[in-house]
Amino acid sequence: QVQLVESGGGLVQAGGSLRLSCAASGVRGYAMAWFRQAPGKEREFVVAISWSGGSTYYVDSVKGRFTVSRDNAKNTVYLQMNSLKPEDTAVYYCAAEKIFLGKVDYWGQGTQVTVSS
Repeated sequence: QVQLVESGGGLVQAGGSLRLSCAASGVRGYAMAWFRQAPGKEREFVVAISWSGGSTYYVDSVKGRFTVSRDNAKNTVYLQMNSLKPEDTAVYYCAAEKIFLGKVDYWGQGTQVTVSS
């Protein structure tokens, strides 16, 4: 049974940091990704990481500020978010992909990140 559970969201001031975690089960061998959806907007891709962690791909708007990592021994994927901006406010979703940068096969329930100005 596949389960993706995000945690670590919250309220932070602009310029601050948050670290999101995604506890994953049933997706051994999968690439993982983070997406986000701001109010009134479509869900957008943020970053993906391969199963080995050796390959990553970031959307331009977060490059240099966000860092994705994974610990396969702990079945957990992380998203370290630094220098947060109000426009980063969104619900952040963890996702599992059989193929790196392929279609999403499984979604988490999301965690809210709010950045105040």
